Amino acid sequence: MQRRKAYKTAILGILIAIILVQSMVPMLGYIPTGFVNITIIHITVIVAAIVLGPKDGAIVGLVWGIGTIIRAFTSPTSIIDTTVFTNPVVAVLPRIAVGLLAGWIYLWFRNHTQKKVLGMAIASAVGSLTNTVLVLGLMRVMYASTMAQAYATQTDLLNKMLLVIVGTNGVPEMIVAIILAPAISTAILKTNKFLDN
Repeated sequence: MQRRKAYKTAILGILIAIILVQSMVPMLGYIPTGFVNITIIHITVIVAAIVLGPKDGAIVGLVWGIGTIIRAFTSPTSIIDTTVFTNPVVAVLPRIAVGLLAGWIYLWFRNHTQKKVLGMAIASAVGSLTNTVLVLGLMRVMYASTMAQAYATQTDLLNKMLLVIVGTNGVPEMIVAIILAPAISTAILKTNKFLDN
């Protein structure tokens, strides 16, 4: 029990460190496009949720959200960063939800089926979509006029623009998560078999 707890704490610390580096170093967690950043940092949160559980996944998501706010203040990479991603509701809540939902979904599959890898894949897809849908949805609700002005479009055309972002950013982010998060999680769990009990 002590060994398991120590391993979990160590892995949590490593994943938090990775999130902090990904948040601050360009191209490691976000790929700037000038329009909206393509996110790859969510994979670390999903891995934390699968390997350590929803609570620790939420903690890593919280760190990601805090890192998002710091990055928006110190080195914004899109034209809306300083307006939108300095708000904790947009920057933090969706990131915590990624960890919680991915962790809960994987736990359900682990406890009710023998299909752990399928559970990891579905948890990865839901975690990735949670981030995309919540961030864009909150941006639409809270910052519609700001976004319309920033992207030189009318407010009523904003929904179409956001759907394009879901297609061009959200779908590739989800596919990458479905491929990488289960592979990384499986490797960690094989190395530390007692974590997946």
